[in-house]
Amino acid sequence: MKIAIQTWGSNGDIRPMLALASGLQRDGHTVTVAISSIDNRDYSELCRSIKIRYQKVPEHIEFDMFDFARRSFKMNALQWLNALLETVFYPYEDLIYQTAQQLAQENDCLIGHHFLYPVKLAAKKQGIPHISVTLCHMMIPGQSDPPFHCPNLGKALNRVQWRLMHWVLDTLLKTRMTRLWNQENMPPCKQVFTDLLTSDLLNLVAVDPVFCQHPDEWTSHHQVNGFLNLPDNAEHWPMPESLDSFLQQGEPPVYLTFGSLQQAVPEWAMQLFIDAVQQAGCRAIIQISGSGHQPDRVQGNLYFIGRHPHQPVFKHCAAVVHHGGAGTTQSATLSGCPSVVVPFMDEQLFWACHLQQMGIAGKPLPAKKANAQALAQRIKAVLATPKMKINAEQLSIKMQRNGVELAIRQMTSILPDGLENS
Repeated sequence: MKIAIQTWGSNGDIRPMLALASGLQRDGHTVTVAISSIDNRDYSELCRSIKIRYQKVPEHIEFDMFDFARRSFKMNALQWLNALLETVFYPYEDLIYQTAQQLAQENDCLIGHHFLYPVKLAAKKQGIPHISVTLCHMMIPGQSDPPFHCPNLGKALNRVQWRLMHWVLDTLLKTRMTRLWNQENMPPCKQVFTDLLTSDLLNLVAVDPVFCQHPDEWTSHHQVNGFLNLPDNAEHWPMPESLDSFLQQGEPPVYLTFGSLQQAVPEWAMQLFIDAVQQAGCRAIIQISGSGHQPDRVQGNLYFIGRHPHQPVFKHCAAVVHHGGAGTTQSATLSGCPSVVVPFMDEQLFWACHLQQMGIAGKPLPAKKANAQALAQRIKAVLATPKMKINAEQLSIKMQRNGVELAIRQMTSILPDGLENS
């Protein structure tokens, strides 16, 4: 079968889709991936290594991450989302849709990042199956759990709260998001989340089941498949000898990174990490950003590292300090590491609270309130609580290693003719 996957966002939005593409390619399908990278990262080499076709759409996105971070740092979640869309999505919406239309004409099935409503629209217009991939279950309504930030008032009132939350989203987003939809004379959109942002056929929830409390309460097209993780051989990254030596010379270090978000606050993040580690008195591996630090360099109890696949290093660490992205959260847990979470936005705060409830992280430290002293205290608290490490190791054992394989089985069961090979 010819399958196209289209995604948009930062590295955390893109790697799971590449993992799914890799699995489909191994099963004998012809796979094309179209990527809109807001930080303009090039994935051509990685796509070549997993033998899938790659398109970069557009070639360059005009996005000053540092300026955006400065302007949006104190916005609430909805203001931040609107600002992001106005900056790096709506200006490229037509091009993303044109790409989706072309892919729909050339392929038998379209798979899209849950936010890419142009992909759903293109599939509907072409009359081919559309499957969405959701990377966080925060927005999927149930009954036992209320929307994030809302009190648990019982099943009946929780349903009311979900309806109110979706009404707020529709009020803020529907007019602009339905421009293409209406332009193509589609039936009126009743709800953004249901009608635009998720597949009517199958919405793959790329979250390990250990993090999903009540998936049985979701409507049937939402299917948990687990963490979409790239295979170990997808990225040819030999561990530097200097890092191997550092790991062997003392206690397991703490790893510190803000993932793709670190590019938005490079100097602040590095100074925060260095000062916090010095105050915590621990060994650490710090992912570098900014121009003042070189990778693969030891400075006292610190090792500075460049871009690399996380899990081969995480498994050697005592804890991971991160921003609460879905990918980093699951990578750290899969590696048996407790977390210290410094969330920048609501979805990351959702993950941070989730990890705290599961006993593998302490209280979240919002980025707006982060300073070296507060971060050092969080690090020391995790290192002084062996139960967190034990809990993380136990959860690691429970986590699935076959999220991609399960996703493919779910796709096979739902598509009219299964996933027949080309």
